[in-house]
Amino acid sequence: MARRGDRGAARPGPALVPYLFLAPAIVLFTLFVLVPIGYTAYLSLHRVRVSGLGLGRGSRTQVFAGLDTYRQALGDPELWRGALRVLGYGALLVPTMLGLALLFALLLDRPRVRLARFSRISIFLPYAVPGVVASVLWGFLYLPALTPLPVPEGLLGPGLLFAVANIGLWGGVGFNMLVILTALRAVPPEVTESARLDGASELQIALRVKTPLVTPALIMAGLFTLIATLQVYTEPTTLAPLTNALPSTWTPLMKVYNDAFVRDDIHSAAATSVVLAAITLTFSLVFLRVVAGRAFAGERS
Repeated sequence: MARRGDRGAARPGPALVPYLFLAPAIVLFTLFVLVPIGYTAYLSLHRVRVSGLGLGRGSRTQVFAGLDTYRQALGDPELWRGALRVLGYGALLVPTMLGLALLFALLLDRPRVRLARFSRISIFLPYAVPGVVASVLWGFLYLPALTPLPVPEGLLGPGLLFAVANIGLWGGVGFNMLVILTALRAVPPEVTESARLDGASELQIALRVKTPLVTPALIMAGLFTLIATLQVYTEPTTLAPLTNALPSTWTPLMKVYNDAFVRDDIHSAAATSVVLAAITLTFSLVFLRVVAGRAFAGERS
């Protein structure tokens, strides 16, 4: 018995086993997420002071600036112009994407659907295409000289907002459709059968029974779409070489890149990045409060 106890004591305690399995993920998360975030916050509180002609090694020194870097970044009108463009982009993209995703999910959730598997794959497939590839393909389709399709004039000019929103719409509807469809498949069949026995049509079941039940999934898809809208970068950056109507600061993230690698002002870019991260975190916390409130209300009911 003593030998068994000695051998048992040599083993790691049960409480340490989960931490051993989580250790690689914790280390990677710390190195590639927490450390860059901390370094970005550090850079946002400093700035470069240039002395003399700025040619010597000691002429550029990093000094503590406090919140002055944030005031400089937030006072740049290009940031607010980009924010207004992103706001218009989101106003076009979010309701259209969620509406189409809900429509396709409801159509695929009907009792009898022909070619259901092919339809799901066809709607989801654009999401698997990388954003750069999709932007290049759509960019050439927008050029009347390179495509035989009857595309509207001015998509890479006055209609640039619609052109960028169309690329995001084409690539994101499939993912949101699967999220909503998964929630629809979790609805108990007794609920819809009871509605059919009461004489409800398929349209009435879709609008008055299924849609309210998948509202949490719709909210989650909406939040993910909003976060992606705040972080839009790939589509306009890829379309920029094809048109002169798209400046290098068209979105806030494009301004961050321009400040850091074109203007060589990494401190202002870091401050803008922290502001955008704070806005994204605020949206996430609001989402968690809404979901927790709905779950609590559902349990009480």
